[in-house]
Amino acid sequence: MADSYRGVFGAIPYAIRETDSWTMRVYGVIGALSAALIATVVTLALVVWMAETANVQGGTFLFSRSLYVIAGFAAVAPLLAPLLFVARRHRRGDPVQVGYDRYLAYGGFLFLFSLYLGMVISAPAELREPTESAVIAAVYGLPRLSGVVPPVAAALLVFAIHYRLRGADERDTDTH
Repeated sequence: MADSYRGVFGAIPYAIRETDSWTMRVYGVIGALSAALIATVVTLALVVWMAETANVQGGTFLFSRSLYVIAGFAAVAPLLAPLLFVARRHRRGDPVQVGYDRYLAYGGFLFLFSLYLGMVISAPAELREPTESAVIAAVYGLPRLSGVVPPVAAALLVFAIHYRLRGADERDTDTH
């Protein structure tokens, strides 16, 4: 426990340092930087939005600001979840199935890709570039509101991977 961490900011380097999976180490760096970038963008956008709507009386604008913060948290939390799960698992010495760290990293990378896919789906028409690709054209053809589906599905998958691979039997555990 002497190597323990303190909070989220200590858990990230702890997970990177303690894991044996190179996939998780790479994800640790990319996921943490992505989460920091998203948190910064959401924070700066919220500050600008608050400045633009400073003279507006309560109601819808105040409520939508709150939803904006929740949406930012919903984008960052699943990015950090694999790192936090791995850090907790190593700190406590919890038995897990072989490949736990690696599969959580795969889930984290999938969530990161799903954020990009969700942004492409929900992009306004004036920001979409003309394309010859049938796949991109099909993605552009989806309703903008369906852009929330890939990140939600990928976030659920990250949590499903954690719950599926934790608490393994004695014969197929990886205790470190």
